[in-house]
Amino acid sequence: MPPHVADPVDIGGLTLTNRLYRAPLLECAGNGPDAVDVLIDELEPAAAAGAGLLFQGATIVRKEGGCAAPGMTRVHDRSFVSRLTRLTDAIHEHGSRIFLQLEHGGLRSMETWHAGYRDERSDLRQLAVSEPPLPLRVADRFGLLEYDPHVLSTDEVYELAADFGRSAGYAIEAGYDGIHLAGANMGIVQQFLSPFYNRRDDEFGGDLESRTRFLQVVHDEIRERAGDVPLVTKAPAETGSPRVVRRRLSERDAVEICRACESIGFDAVVPVRGSVFWDMSVVRGEHPDRAWHDERFQPGYEAAFGPRWRWRTVAIANRLHARRFGFEPAWNAALCRRVREHVSIPVLCEGGIREPNRIDSLLGSACDAVGMGRPFYAEPRLPARVLAGEGVVCENCNNCTVPQVTGADGVCRTPSVLARRGELAREGAYEW
Repeated sequence: MPPHVADPVDIGGLTLTNRLYRAPLLECAGNGPDAVDVLIDELEPAAAAGAGLLFQGATIVRKEGGCAAPGMTRVHDRSFVSRLTRLTDAIHEHGSRIFLQLEHGGLRSMETWHAGYRDERSDLRQLAVSEPPLPLRVADRFGLLEYDPHVLSTDEVYELAADFGRSAGYAIEAGYDGIHLAGANMGIVQQFLSPFYNRRDDEFGGDLESRTRFLQVVHDEIRERAGDVPLVTKAPAETGSPRVVRRRLSERDAVEICRACESIGFDAVVPVRGSVFWDMSVVRGEHPDRAWHDERFQPGYEAAFGPRWRWRTVAIANRLHARRFGFEPAWNAALCRRVREHVSIPVLCEGGIREPNRIDSLLGSACDAVGMGRPFYAEPRLPARVLAGEGVVCENCNNCTVPQVTGADGVCRTPSVLARRGELAREGAYEW
């Protein structure tokens, strides 16, 4: 019999109570005095409602730079990370497990695209795997982005990998059950893997095997500092890239990356389709028209993107991207199925998974566990309904995501969805 979503599953020797996980999201908690309380408020409801595993969204391994969006939490400081024990204890009280996702944005960091952030930190340079590729230099020339990159030397690559390892060690001390590398979504790990970004001529550049070496070194640093803990990474295919981009990761490349991860010693992989650019390939769905026209956020858009003409240009580009990347149910499923034929470690699938019958069809064929992201913004206690065989109320409208560039919380803002959630709450649908 194929596995059911309520069945347990092992990742790296850790047994999860079921196969439903909360995919990494941007929690916007920062590092302030209330950061731990914010994270508990964000994450504990999913554990209380029965999620087997929670991935805390991308946290930054360095003191400066590297944040891809406002409000990202930094985990370079041991004393701060030790405070997160309250969060891990809260999750464990419900029988759930929690992994910390580690990240550095590289060329996708706020020092590239956020006008206000750049103005306040004019001396802050982006970390880069190589010099920015031509399309990004063109965007810089026309004022849409701003690059002043610092290309990592070989020694500095090892130092960055050590930062990942140190943060992982702090996390395990604080009670996290495992580590998740943000290997996609155009962060620095993907930039090492991608031939679009990586044109190095040292041991970290060249063919695909050499470009995966950064994963090897990060893995070794984590094992040295955090021990034999469950270790997961995303693995990207850049199939959503424009046709003019010829140097990119194919699905075959993504399969090879996953095979390399198993050989290196990773305990699970999350194959995902995306692009070489930060676009709607990551959050496929409707154009977030309501969010762009909400007057509460427009000053924040101007602060982030610059003058009105500039943020309007971004909004138009967002609309065009939405036409190309409309919602596609389980859009990573085919890639996950292909990867699962070539690896023996668990394959995790996320991206557009919404309906119970689709979950049933994926488990055992395309993947070993399923994750949801944006639906948790709409229903923080979503697992109670999914594990009972019910669908989600999320409409894939993306009104939750765009305001996050202003530092706004990731929450559902769509009246019809909120009304339905209220009805379900009154009916007791979220009790577990």
